[in-house]
Formats: sequence, C-alpha cells, structure tokens
Amino acid sequence: MTFEVLRALHAVIGEAIDEIERVYKAHSPSQEDGAALQFPSLDAPYYSTLKNSVEVKKAEELRTEPAVFGATNRIVAACGQLTATVHKPFFQLVEGGQGGNLIAALEFLESTHIVEILREAGPGGLGVEEIGAKVTELRRAANPGAPGIDPSNIGHLLRLLATYHWIREVKPDVFTNNRLSSFIDSGKSTEQIKTSPTTKYDSTDGIAAYTSTIADETTKIHSALADWLLTGGAAPEGSHNGYPTAFNFAFKTQAKFYEWLETPGNEKRLARFGHAMNGTRYWEVTENIIHGFPWDELPRDAVVADVGGGIGSVSVLLAEAYPHLRFAVKDRASVVGIAHQSWGDKHADLFSSGRVSFHAQDFLEPQTPIDVPAVGTVAQPDVFLLRAVAHNWPDEYAVRILKHFRAAAGPHTKLLIVDNLLPYACRDDDHEGEGGAPGMSSLVPEGSSLLPNLGHASLNGYILDITMMAVFGAKERTYREMDALTQSAGWKISRVKRAVGSLWAYITAVPV
Repeated sequence: MTFEVLRALHAVIGEAIDEIERVYKAHSPSQEDGAALQFPSLDAPYYSTLKNSVEVKKAEELRTEPAVFGATNRIVAACGQLTATVHKPFFQLVEGGQGGNLIAALEFLESTHIVEILREAGPGGLGVEEIGAKVTELRRAANPGAPGIDPSNIGHLLRLLATYHWIREVKPDVFTNNRLSSFIDSGKSTEQIKTSPTTKYDSTDGIAAYTSTIADETTKIHSALADWLLTGGAAPEGSHNGYPTAFNFAFKTQAKFYEWLETPGNEKRLARFGHAMNGTRYWEVTENIIHGFPWDELPRDAVVADVGGGIGSVSVLLAEAYPHLRFAVKDRASVVGIAHQSWGDKHADLFSSGRVSFHAQDFLEPQTPIDVPAVGTVAQPDVFLLRAVAHNWPDEYAVRILKHFRAAAGPHTKLLIVDNLLPYACRDDDHEGEGGAPGMSSLVPEGSSLLPNLGHASLNGYILDITMMAVFGAKERTYREMDALTQSAGWKISRVKRAVGSLWAYITAVPV
C-alpha cells in the first residue's frame, strides 16, 4: 500500500510539472522569435526594484497565474508528504525541533544587510572576508562601537542558509544571492543604509521589515508558547495577574500587543511593524484581492471603510484597480500617522486627491462618521473591509468589533472579512460547499492521495493560526467558526470566494 501511495504522490508531481510547462509554453514567443519561457530558476536572483527583461518579468508573472499557482501548491503538498513518509524520523525531529537556527540565520542575513551587499557585488559573489569587512563598515556607521564579526562564523551561517536553499555558495566560502535571498532585498543601496540606517524600510515592499519582525517579536513569543500553555499563563511570583497570552508571558507585560508596541522604547519596533504588515500582502495573490469582491458593481464615489487597514496597502491596490471608489483607511492614530511617510513619494496622487484617506479609529469602540474628501461626512459606508483583522482577536472581542460595524451599517452595507478559512486535515463531507462555494471542506478532489487541506502547501495558514494564538489569544477560523461568529454579531454570510489552493477567503456578509 505504501508503494502505491508513493507512486501516486510522484504522479501528482509529474502531472503538476506538465501543467506548469503547458502554461509557460502557451505564453512563449514563437520559435522564430525566441526560446520558450522557462520557470524562474532558484539560482537566479530576482530583484523587483531593478529593471528586468520582458522575458524575466513574464516568467515571474506567470507564477501567480491560477493554473500555475494551483500546480505549484500540489507539488509542494506532494513533496512534503513524500518527505514525511521517507525521511528518517530522527532527522525530521532534529530539523523541526532545531528549526530556530534557520530564523536566527535569516535574522543575521537581514540585519547585517548581506543581501544588499551581495546584490551590489553581482553574480560572482563575495568571499566571507570581504562580506565581513562590509558588514562591519555598515554596522559601525550606525553604532561606532559595534564589534566586528568573525568571517568564519559568517561563512558557517551562510552555508546553513545555502543548504536550506536561501542563498548560494558558488565557491568555497564565496556566496551570492539566489531567488530566495533576493526576495528580502530592501532595494536600498549600501550607501543609503550607511547614511540613514533607520530608514532602511521606508518606501520598500516591507519584506525585509517582515523578516526582522518575525526574527524578533514572533520568535521570542513562539519560544514561550509551550510554557504559557502548560502553566496556564501563571502569574509571576508576587503578582496576582496572570499572562493572558504567550506574548505577555514572553515579554512579561500586561499590555496588549499593539499597546506594547507604542510604549517608550519600542519606537523602532512600531515603525518596523507598520512596514512588515505592508509585506504581508504577499500572503495573497494580487488578482485575488482585486477580484475577491464585486468592487466594480459599487456606484461612483462609494466609500469603503478599510478598518484596521494599517498604512493602506490594500486600499492603495484597490484604488488603483477601481478609480471610481474611495477608500477610508481606519486604524490607530499611531499607525495612520506614519502612513504618508511610509509610502514616500509613491501613490501621492491617491492621497492628494483623497481617493485614499486616513482616519484614526479604535475599532473596539463604536464606529464614528468619517469625513471623506469630495464626498462629505459618511456615517454608513458602502463596505466595511476587515482584512487580516478578525484573526487578531478572540471571539468575544471579534464579536464586539462586528457588532460596532452592524450598528453603523445601512441596509445595503456589506461586510467583507478577508481571513484564512482553515479546512480540517481530514475530509468534512457534511460541510462541503458551505457559504455558496466549493472547497470549504477540502482543497483536493475526492480520492486524492494528498491531505484534504493540501498539507505542506497550506502550512502558512496553520503557522499563522498558532501565531495568532500566541500573540493575541486568537485564531484563524474554520468555516463553522466564522459562520457562528458573524451570526452572533448580526451578520449573515452571503458569499465566500477563494482562489484555487488558497486558504485566504473573501467572506461577504449582510446585515440581518
């Protein structure tokens, strides 16, 4: 039976590669005009901030084409299941149990600006002695007393990353960027970083900031999760207050996470977090954001309240796709206060025209009317958009937030919740097709050798689920949990849409 399963998984991989190749061939120029497009190479860096050839850009864009995206997910799922089946259990235990070494190495890579150093060095790469000298130069520009780092230690850390395929060793102790390391490139020159190290993340896509954030706050919180669960968040000696989350346990604070970010001493973390949240848009394919809701059916100057919208990453994307709409980004004053600075000169026309505007609002309090440029005071928005927000809150707080939206809703107001909807790791045939869309129970066809939730390909959603538990005492929800949540707050789910193979769902609800 095991050999039958192994061969079935092998077949999944082969068929998915065939599907990807068909798509790339269909988008290739004719043989007279040029060679067929190739799937992007792991060895080749891709810097989104640099000018790339038409062929390279097209090959990159095709990765998110639905058929390709679905096929790559099946490959990842099958490879993960194959590895779990055939790899020595002890080695899997070592890799999982000591996985913290990878994030430590990634933190080192990002914080020492080695990706930017290697980008400037070019495809030939740099030896560890030269890398060490440049790292020390940049570190001492920000902190004159910073010690140098042993080049041998740099080499060993980078070799671990090369073994994880996060960088490339081209000769002994000589390293260069590859596709994965180039993804966390800030796009800044080393001279810019040297001159102004505190603005490294400004006007970037947020991925470098996200890398730094998960290496700092998130890793520290995860390391405390088991102790917090096992002790029930026990109070420290001499205190009557327990710790409500693993975050509180790890940082020995009673403040909620966002309040803690705003405490004196956390200014760097607060600014970095805003950029990091901008980077999280990569969790979802851009096309899904644009087409996850019938935005084109809304009337001209309809107002979308993007509640908890941070510095407006999603609103900017939607405003560019739908110029007839206006987006009011509502978040904490400290967050919207740095929005314009965070964008730099990008999208200045959207902000100056008022098509994207920023408003301070605590969404745990009743929703207040907003003054929208060229529209006026709006008490009942056409849409409340809640993207990656509900998962931050335990049910009792999430219900309070949704009830505030319900109280401020008009009869035609829609609520759009964009969050992961987690399938079970087994089939749940009684609830297949809930919410008016297939795939709420299983992401694979019946009889597939893959796990119903696509296994390894869906790990991002389940990792995020545990992160929400650790940081906020919250969770990503199943369809059953989301349905119960919205109904308890006076909303009824009318539509669910998600892309093939994606856990992110666009959940539309109407007032009841």
